[in-house]
Amino acid sequence: MSALRSLVHGVWMLVTVIPWGIMMVTASLFVDGVTMYRLAQGWLWLAMRGLQLICGVRWRVTGYENLPVGQTSPAILLVKHQSTLETFLMPVLMPHPLAYVFKRELLYIPFFGWAMARLDMIHIDRSQRAQAFSKVVAQGKGLLARGIWIIMFPEGTRIPRGQVGVYKHGGTRLAVETGAPVIPIAVNSARVWPRKAFVKRPGVVDVVIGKPIPSQGRDPDDLIREVQAWIEGQMRELDPEAYTEDVRV
Repeated sequence: MSALRSLVHGVWMLVTVIPWGIMMVTASLFVDGVTMYRLAQGWLWLAMRGLQLICGVRWRVTGYENLPVGQTSPAILLVKHQSTLETFLMPVLMPHPLAYVFKRELLYIPFFGWAMARLDMIHIDRSQRAQAFSKVVAQGKGLLARGIWIIMFPEGTRIPRGQVGVYKHGGTRLAVETGAPVIPIAVNSARVWPRKAFVKRPGVVDVVIGKPIPSQGRDPDDLIREVQAWIEGQMRELDPEAYTEDVRV
């Protein structure tokens, strides 16, 4: 039954993303960035609503009170990455527009990538590391000043349930450069939608938002270690059966 429901959800996303992508490309000729983001957020809401109704996946959020308040209050979200789910879910949950930092190859995905190219996102060429980070800092400062939060997955890729990836300090380097606080977020999405899996299982995904961690005057490596310790500590509490004693944070 889960496989059939997952197939229906996949079809749902496909048949909605094509007209959405065409609409986004067309709308970009006439509307501003805020409107473009709201249009994109609308499709993500459709995808997640479909996940609820078709696959029985729900989510529970703790720690909303930890998010910065104020229209232009900056924040850099560093999120545990186990699944495609949190990529779609975060813009639906957050009170501010989000800008993802992602590899430019995603822009070539038909419809989805074309639409992303019209949004205020930071796409980088990972073959040019030094120039790529300079671009992230330059664009990041401008976006943060407009009240757009930056979201990054410090492990860089989706990590199997119960495992710890290599936490890279790109997000904390950006935080130190911009002075924006870091918001660590733990998500146990692999319980219902595992890494690289097509089948989604019914269940509840917990999203835990941590308290802001000031970045001013911090060392990026020390800061990312603090972020990792908090996120992985939360992951063990949210999904203790997935972690074994030989896994170290």
